[in-house]
Amino acid sequence: MGKVEYQLSRRLLRTNDSQSSRPIVRISIIGIAICLTIVILALSVTSGYRQAIEKKVIDMGSHIRISNYDLNYSYDPKPFDKNQPFLEDLKKNPDIVNFQYFSTKVAIIKTADQVEGVVLKGIDSTFSWAHFQESMVAGSPLPFSSDSLSNGIVMSSSLAKKLKLEIGDKVYAYFVQNPPMQRRFVLQGLYETGMPEYDNKFILASHRHVQKLNGWDSNFVGGIEILIRDYDKIDEVGAFVNERIGYQLKAETIRQLYPAIFQWTDLFDTNVAVLLCITIFICIITLISTFFIIILEQTSTIGILKALGMTTRRVRNVFMYVGLRITLLGMLIGNVLGVGICLLQKYLHIVKLDPTSYYVSYVPVSFNIPVILFVNVGILLICLLVLLLPASFVSKKVTTISAIKFE
Repeated sequence: MGKVEYQLSRRLLRTNDSQSSRPIVRISIIGIAICLTIVILALSVTSGYRQAIEKKVIDMGSHIRISNYDLNYSYDPKPFDKNQPFLEDLKKNPDIVNFQYFSTKVAIIKTADQVEGVVLKGIDSTFSWAHFQESMVAGSPLPFSSDSLSNGIVMSSSLAKKLKLEIGDKVYAYFVQNPPMQRRFVLQGLYETGMPEYDNKFILASHRHVQKLNGWDSNFVGGIEILIRDYDKIDEVGAFVNERIGYQLKAETIRQLYPAIFQWTDLFDTNVAVLLCITIFICIITLISTFFIIILEQTSTIGILKALGMTTRRVRNVFMYVGLRITLLGMLIGNVLGVGICLLQKYLHIVKLDPTSYYVSYVPVSFNIPVILFVNVGILLICLLVLLLPASFVSKKVTTISAIKFE
């Protein structure tokens, strides 16, 4: 495409300002802009929401959990020795960043007028408080000492509200076993993940205390949680761990432990794919319609250009430039609107959500720059390929004599 064709395309668009195609061109630009804005919003919100849900699940637990092989899942698991020979091999994997030991114990919390069944999750100094810190809303983390038991616990703020407890209050827990046991704890901190599966059930406590309640030696644990560097490698690392822990233990990823949550988030990809197809279809129809309207208005011009000796290919290039300018202007506006709205939502949290239904208090946004660039390039290429059809019609089907006579 040469400079002459480019200048002619500019003149054609300026000429349209005084003709009936002017509003059609504007509608086409607005249509492309709206479509691209919707795609950017959908991609950013979907990515942000998925990351927010995954982070909440991981912060309360881990990416991979090793436990005793037992067909009957229970919160009173079979213990095993934490000093396993395979740990040294796992530590050599660069994708694994942390191991943390835990044990669980079912309990009943009783207050003056409330009774609630909960699960004590015993954690120690290996627990990644750095990841969990964002979920803490009040109080302080648990102190850990290998020589003494801590009576401090951390529960969700929603559970504390239900039990009418505040930080510093004494909490009485009852354990149904033989013989039955009662323990007094002190509420030291409050967390809130926004996920009822955790908030209504789990209370963080000293690992040593849970071990003692279970009657275990200090070397025995209920499981080992593994944090990895890249979530996208979770299945690969999970298979790696399973190959090395032996047949008496099992390694499960969070996707296996909570399939309903992740099946739900996987539906986002399907929704985005459908939305992307619809928006591209709208862009195509809008462009083709606009293009043919411009052709009808400029039929005489086409005849004159051919009569002056312009080749078929160069006439086609003129109208390809016209379509390209319309497409690029619409995409520019769409990118500005899409990115601008996402930035406003990311930093100002304008659109709020009900955390009891959506797990988060506002619509989360996450930019994936390579994906957005790929979508821009993809839409541009598709639009240019689509424009070849009407442009070829212009250059081949419209003859010089019929075009000059056209009114």
